[in-house]
Amino acid sequence: MKSNKSQLKRASNAALMSLLNLTVFPVVGFVALLFMYIKTAESDAIDRYYVVLGIKTNVIAGAALIVVTGLMILLGGFDSPWTWVYVVSYFVFVHALFILFATWTLTRSWTGEKLTRSFLSK
Repeated sequence: MKSNKSQLKRASNAALMSLLNLTVFPVVGFVALLFMYIKTAESDAIDRYYVVLGIKTNVIAGAALIVVTGLMILLGGFDSPWTWVYVVSYFVFVHALFILFATWTLTRSWTGEKLTRSFLSK
């Protein structure tokens, strides 16, 4: 599949918005991804792929955050000392993996290739 420069630019912008949503601009990055989804026309283009991947990644990260918050409330509330164990563990292990994945998608978007297992078999 051939990708032109404008598609690669939009793909890297989508991956960047995904990363920004997970780090410094939550909600703003996600809304930007939704607008990018509306603007991408071709369903098999590389920019659409990275927009959809960013949306999926951030929805899963949001769901994980909701689960951890629910567990904190169920297992002791916000006054429990264990709350900090859950919060720190979540951010060190789970949220850091989401950020690492978003960073990997950003670097892959610069090449114009999708995330595949083909590079592992070489």
